[in-house]
Amino acid sequence: MTQPFDLQGHRGARGLFAENTLEGFRRTLALGVAAIEIDVAMTADNVLVLSHDPALNPDITRDAGGRWLDGQRPLIRTLPAAALAIYDVGRIRPASAYAALYPEQAPIDGARIPTFAEALRLDPAARFTVEIKSFPDHPAWTAAPEAMAEAVAAVADAAGAASRIVVQSFDWRGPRHLRRLRSDLAYAWLTSAQTVAAARLWWGGPAPEDFGGSVPRAVAAEGGSIWAPAFADLTQASLAEAHGLGLRVVPWTVNLPEDMRRLLRWGVDGMITDRPDLARRCVAEAGLGLPPSKVD
Repeated sequence: MTQPFDLQGHRGARGLFAENTLEGFRRTLALGVAAIEIDVAMTADNVLVLSHDPALNPDITRDAGGRWLDGQRPLIRTLPAAALAIYDVGRIRPASAYAALYPEQAPIDGARIPTFAEALRLDPAARFTVEIKSFPDHPAWTAAPEAMAEAVAAVADAAGAASRIVVQSFDWRGPRHLRRLRSDLAYAWLTSAQTVAAARLWWGGPAPEDFGGSVPRAVAAEGGSIWAPAFADLTQASLAEAHGLGLRVVPWTVNLPEDMRRLLRWGVDGMITDRPDLARRCVAEAGLGLPPSKVD
């Protein structure tokens, strides 16, 4: 049986709602997605929270008094979870470069940085693609990738949600470590031009030249079944090679309808997007199945 198209909302649906927030996730799920792509960081007291950046982002962060975060950006790894709970991340700073990128994002004032556990409890049917945010070029910014990966599995197990997650990272050390312990979990392997160019660092040893220059072959050697390349790096040839190796290909972050339609013509298995509303229209045009929507 053919798998349904894997339409994933990036950080929820960043083009429409405040990123990595429970309120944004609720609205994204109502639109109709197969999964929500989230980012996890670890606090000083070893709680997994949702944040794309290793430090608080001043473009989306206000303090308890409503003032935009300025000056030094504290690393999430240096703060306990309770300290993070005071910050409002429900609105983009006006006139920022970020605001110019996402002019249609609706503010959700009062939205807080959620824990990973809270996200998993949001909807018992919701699937999540969980990106472990660790940085081999800046190891002091985060907890060790192996520790973060084990924590992802522990939180998912506690929530009874292990079957509803896919674990991924640009830093392959975390998913690789977890896969040795938990072959029952699903894994995806993120790539970008930058991480491929420095693959021995980001992949923790292997590099494309070990596989005849082939990124899909390197992904297939890791196990798991999903390659998640930057959409601009994907070619028809590399997609065909990946499919020949039995990989599903779910590129990121695809926001323009012309790119969505091109990738659909090529036969990608899914896509990660800030605009699932636009992607749903393109997927429907292609005659592929979609998750039900509560707003269509």
